[in-house]
Amino acid sequence: MALPPTTVANSTKTPETMKTPHLASAVLLFITFLVGVVGNGMFLWVLGLKMRRTVTTLWFLHLVSCYLLFTLLIPFFAVYVLLGFHWVFGMALCKFLNTCISLGMFSSVFLLTLISLDRYTLTHHPIWSRNHRTLSRAWKLVVGVWLASFGLSTPYLAFRETQVVDGGRIMCVNKYNIFGDWNGAEMQDLVRRIHLAIFVVRFLLGFLLPFCTIVGCYVRMGLKLKEKKLVWAGKPFKVMVAVVVSFFLGWLPYHLYHGLKLYKKEVPESVMGTLLVIYTFTSCFNACFTPILYLFVGEKFWQVFRTSLLTLVKAAFVDDLRSSAPESSGRQGSEIKNKKQEMA
Repeated sequence: MALPPTTVANSTKTPETMKTPHLASAVLLFITFLVGVVGNGMFLWVLGLKMRRTVTTLWFLHLVSCYLLFTLLIPFFAVYVLLGFHWVFGMALCKFLNTCISLGMFSSVFLLTLISLDRYTLTHHPIWSRNHRTLSRAWKLVVGVWLASFGLSTPYLAFRETQVVDGGRIMCVNKYNIFGDWNGAEMQDLVRRIHLAIFVVRFLLGFLLPFCTIVGCYVRMGLKLKEKKLVWAGKPFKVMVAVVVSFFLGWLPYHLYHGLKLYKKEVPESVMGTLLVIYTFTSCFNACFTPILYLFVGEKFWQVFRTSLLTLVKAAFVDDLRSSAPESSGRQGSEIKNKKQEMA
């Protein structure tokens, strides 16, 4: 959901073909915000307060927190699009919000990798898992994930800046030429190298290597369970597959878009605009509608969710009834007390 940073080279014009994609992206962002805050908030409530704390619930508690982080930042970028890519929130928020988006992306993919490795060790090394798979060690791994994700997101703190362009319009862009003149030939070459290095790091660590790790884990798990002639399409496995598939289908267009931006002169604006809508849609689906998959494939989670929701509603009605009839309840209590004294 990190909207594409329009480069300074092409920021002085807004093609007619880009207006519809921008509007469509803004609508998707607003829908994502509404659905995501409600859905992720409820799932975070159930995972954090209504379910027993285990290693698995800890993984998913922080994973849903990543999705909620995405959704809370959406309104800023929706306004940015609706204003014609005019950034009105200042330099500090330009750096901070994009850093948070990168933080959420890296932490979510690292958590998905940890979940897959955890499932793999439970299947292939059950004795080792029984002795070493503790909640305290899981907490240390989660803290390490957040710290590593923040370290990989720090380039936004250095390179993300506001840029004044035509007509006084302010844009939030990646400015890799912080050490020299933008128009110099040597600086242009350096800028391209920095841009390429950042893209390669994000693609390898945020997509390709985790994807290969996760696929390898699930292939080995499938072979192991098939060898033991066990049913390997249970509810936990479906949850894992649904989350992993939705994540990678959601972020593949994102990395494809930023990869093509390295060759923006050779790619038509219409293609980039269409890809913008596609990756906005897939990112929205990943951040907001992935938790809904738990309701369909996670039977235990659905039971806890339904029970907790019914309990909350019943408690609210009981409180209302008690507050609306304090005198009658008091009289009933005194009458029962008098009867007990008479019987005694």
